[in-house]
Amino acid sequence: MEEMFGLVGQMRAVPGKRQELIALLQAGTGDMPGNLLYLVAEDLDDPDAIWVTEVWKTRTDHENSLKLPAVQDAIAAARPILAGFGTRAEMRPVGYSG
Repeated sequence: MEEMFGLVGQMRAVPGKRQELIALLQAGTGDMPGNLLYLVAEDLDDPDAIWVTEVWKTRTDHENSLKLPAVQDAIAAARPILAGFGTRAEMRPVGYSG
């Protein structure tokens, strides 16, 4: 049986486009099989940065989500306003209440 999979990563929008990036991510991630949490948060110290926290039933569920049409569309729409990525960490969640 596959273990749960999680990741936390920072993304940076081009200046002034953070809210647009957040909207695109939220629109493309509404129905992803195996997803237990998809949290988008504003970085309080950087007006162009966001953090995304994801918890999945399995790593395979996460990998499969990247093939979903809505996710592919969100990625394509976000590329022009994405300035880069910051810290990223993968993890194995060992407890979950939701």
